[in-house]
Amino acid sequence: MASYGLYTHIQSNKRRSIALLIGLFFLVYLMTFAGALIAETLIWDASLGWLIQNAWGYFLKSVPWVTIGTAVWIVIAYYFHQSMIDAVTGAEEVTRKDQPRLYNLLENLCISRGIPMPQLKVMESDALNAFATGMNEKQYSITVTSGLLKRLDDAEVEAVLGHELTHIRNGDVRMLVIAVIIAGVISFVAELVFRALFNSGGSWGSSRSRSSSSDSGKGSGGGFAAVLIAIALIALAWLLSTVIRFALSRSREFLADAGSVELTKNPDAMISALRKIEGRGELQGATSAVMEMCVDNPREGFEDIFATHPSVQSRVDALVKFAGGRDPGPIQDLPAPEEPSDQQAQPASDDDTGATGPEGAPRSGGPWGQSGAGDTQPAQSGGDKPFLPQRPPVELGGAPQSPTPPSGPWGPTRGN
Repeated sequence: MASYGLYTHIQSNKRRSIALLIGLFFLVYLMTFAGALIAETLIWDASLGWLIQNAWGYFLKSVPWVTIGTAVWIVIAYYFHQSMIDAVTGAEEVTRKDQPRLYNLLENLCISRGIPMPQLKVMESDALNAFATGMNEKQYSITVTSGLLKRLDDAEVEAVLGHELTHIRNGDVRMLVIAVIIAGVISFVAELVFRALFNSGGSWGSSRSRSSSSDSGKGSGGGFAAVLIAIALIALAWLLSTVIRFALSRSREFLADAGSVELTKNPDAMISALRKIEGRGELQGATSAVMEMCVDNPREGFEDIFATHPSVQSRVDALVKFAGGRDPGPIQDLPAPEEPSDQQAQPASDDDTGATGPEGAPRSGGPWGQSGAGDTQPAQSGGDKPFLPQRPPVELGGAPQSPTPPSGPWGPTRGN
């Protein structure tokens, strides 16, 4: 099987995916205990030790229900995460009839390496970006923005598609989706806990509990410390979930760029695509989780510390150094978008023989001369010149007229 990046990276992604799922349950349990501690604080005015002990007891009783709830969340996210992302981005699935240019580029890449064809979606946005999602072969999809289709040429779009295909093959997409699930669970639980805390208005312990505290030996005055501990645990869970997301190595983008070059054999196209996307990839209304899946997730200044993507400059430098590409430098202003011509958008039909191109110009020549009968004038550009000489016309009923063959290095060729 062809290489799409380091084999160790693919295996590492599989191990990380399992570790992420285990970490998800650990963080949810941590948040559950913090919630139980706050609930005990709101009910009882007791010592810190008693509150922690009582909260631990309720936590142990709730573990089975929390486990089931987390598992249900994972199942829902597994089957419906694509619908959730589409609802946020507004992306719609397209077919060959809808986007023949885009569909053909992706299909050719998949056929050339025997990769299953993912779903193809287009998001209406002026931003220049693309991302892949999915947990298995039936769910994998690639979404590109309409702005990217308008601003990038075929070779550049093909390079972006190759980048996303490599993410799918390397297992990056599955790992990122799991990270998004973790972020969603932690945010949901944290919001519930903080709502319960702030809706209480700081009234910890009921009058009934205060009156009974002396009889039960609970003591009092531990509510404030218990709330501080609970908040610290929630903050720790959030921090760990953030660290897990940032622990997804930035090297995956370098490997996806390299995989794109391997698929397309065109490092210049990948570099050019990155330069055009640079600074123009912010998707309006998209969550940070969606942006982390994109080709480029622009961050500047202090935010770059928490960036999930390396800078475009470092990625371009790597392609120049290791793939031999050429860097045109940052692109300040892109030209106005041009709609693809009919020749680009529609595949050629059998009736196109001898047809003319734009403005009546003859069709560019193929490897055996100009297309169409009777075309004898040379091609307009050097890149379109045929590599075999054209045959002279043959009169019907007569012998073919052959030019005198040139002499070789050891004298006239055979037949002279």
